[in-house]
Amino acid sequence: MTSTSYHPLSRTLLLLPALALVACATSGRQEVASKDMAVFDQLRSSEHRAADDDLLTGGLGLDGLRIMVPPAFADAQAPTPAELRRRALWSSWRGIADLAPGGGYAELYGSVARVPGREFHAHARVPGANQPHRVMVQLPDAFDADEPCMVVTASSGSRGIYGSIAVAGAWGLPKGCAVAYTDKGAGADYFDLDAQMGHRADGTLAGPDGGDALAFVPDAPAGASGIAFKHAHSKDNPEADWGRHVRQAAQFGLNVLNQAYPDRNYGFDDVRVIAVGVSNGGGAVLRAAEDNDDWLDAVVAGEPNVLVNGVRPLYDITTEAALLMPCALPVLGIPPVPYADARCATLKAAGLVNGDDPAAQRQSAYDTLRKGGWTDDALRAASMNVAFDLWRGIGATYASAYGRYGVDGHPCGYRYAVQDAQGRPRAATASERAAWWSEGSGIPPGNAIALLDPKAGDGADPAFAGLTCLRALWDGQDSDANRVRKGIAELHSATPRPGLPVIVVHGSDDGLVPLAFTSAPYVAAAKAAGREHVRFWEVRHAQHFDAILGLPIYAAQYVPLLPYVYAALDRAWAHLDSDAALPADATIDPIPRGAGKPLDLRNLAIPETPGAASVHGVANESVHASP
Repeated sequence: MTSTSYHPLSRTLLLLPALALVACATSGRQEVASKDMAVFDQLRSSEHRAADDDLLTGGLGLDGLRIMVPPAFADAQAPTPAELRRRALWSSWRGIADLAPGGGYAELYGSVARVPGREFHAHARVPGANQPHRVMVQLPDAFDADEPCMVVTASSGSRGIYGSIAVAGAWGLPKGCAVAYTDKGAGADYFDLDAQMGHRADGTLAGPDGGDALAFVPDAPAGASGIAFKHAHSKDNPEADWGRHVRQAAQFGLNVLNQAYPDRNYGFDDVRVIAVGVSNGGGAVLRAAEDNDDWLDAVVAGEPNVLVNGVRPLYDITTEAALLMPCALPVLGIPPVPYADARCATLKAAGLVNGDDPAAQRQSAYDTLRKGGWTDDALRAASMNVAFDLWRGIGATYASAYGRYGVDGHPCGYRYAVQDAQGRPRAATASERAAWWSEGSGIPPGNAIALLDPKAGDGADPAFAGLTCLRALWDGQDSDANRVRKGIAELHSATPRPGLPVIVVHGSDDGLVPLAFTSAPYVAAAKAAGREHVRFWEVRHAQHFDAILGLPIYAAQYVPLLPYVYAALDRAWAHLDSDAALPADATIDPIPRGAGKPLDLRNLAIPETPGAASVHGVANESVHASP
């Protein structure tokens, strides 16, 4: 059974240890811990040591995580915090890792070993932010107070606080490290505008009279209806603060350690701190690496969404892809979506492609994407984004965040609501609301919430007008476009702190965050700036979503990226632990397992030795899988 304690004086209880760091600071690092000190609200702690519960999987283990249906709620309309937590763990694991039999998880790589310990949650806020971000620390019973280590991480995508459990938790907790998490200002803290209900710190629902106890209360106009969520409607542009979110999570980790071990008075120079994340979480830890204060010991970033000055930003390539890919992808032999020819025709009418017939228009769309930097491998993997309409969902959310628009303020008119069978907005049911926090990805549509497009027409390509509006927020000249571009300009990364070991891992087939626009220019810029401790592993036949490898068609073509992220963490740990050399830059050439075959370590070709060759202008070795 889970034991949970609530502390109404959480602000005071958590601020005092931080103040102690200020009073006792004797080194540069301890002063760093207090320089940008956060105040942590809504402290919630719980124990996870029962036979049917633990920190890593909530007691589900591999078999429980593999079950296709989520862990049940005894009362679907009013689940308990423990039930919400277990379902959130189940959902977060399944959204990141390939857990399917034959995929190799927990057999060839990774861990779902039972880890007993304590969990601590709070809300933190960067100065000037309208909304808090969630922070969490998992403290395993095996934590070694004499050799303390902490892994700090940020959720992938826009996921909730458990969104990096399969990345940081799976590696750090079995080693006995504390793991500190942030949802980096996004997450599934949805707010039902019709019922006027949002999520408390423990995931349960309450009205706005809950005050600071709610993780997100939107600034909404009177009479607003539908669903609001933090990433789109906080008015904060959270991506601009990702590095600060990560640092505050680490500060919360120190506070927790000093409460758990009051005789230690830990500062950052007393604890080994490694940051790791994938996707948006990878971008977040790279932003934290920019901090010249010496609080981080190493960073591993998988498939990071990171923006380098002079490189096309994600919003640019996303809105272009949303328009052109449905028309272009058949050139690569990919089966067309039902509206492909209609999209080619609307693109032609808008002057965005050339050609007098669908074949010529497809070639024109394809040529534009290739000239813009897309590779064929990335385009093939991106076909799933077209099939699942991900580009539109991402574009609508990020435009709202970059422009700091609130509810009903989106310049293209997009809104979110639950729909009835005829596609009309309706009120959410109590059971639908109750499941959002545990199951939501942080970006609707999904979990019964739909993306409503007021510009949608009745023709064969109803989404085109809305997508054109999203694109105009990047290449247009009106005040809304200027507002969105201003938000994007706040995202540019800098090089990491000199001497900080950084390992970047990215799949060459990534069709969501292509490495040509992210990791490759980031590493090149770091190398050019003399950052000699930056390393890059490019993994061929790896795309963005390990979780989809549970589908046989994808499992046959692609390898998972997580084994390489874990291996990079191992190499970083060895470097810190015994001064072992950092791995060389590498182009890794694994062999996908093929149809109906289980994954074997020989498929992966994980690097072990340095060498020399060339990739993206930096020295590297080529590592090939065994046939």
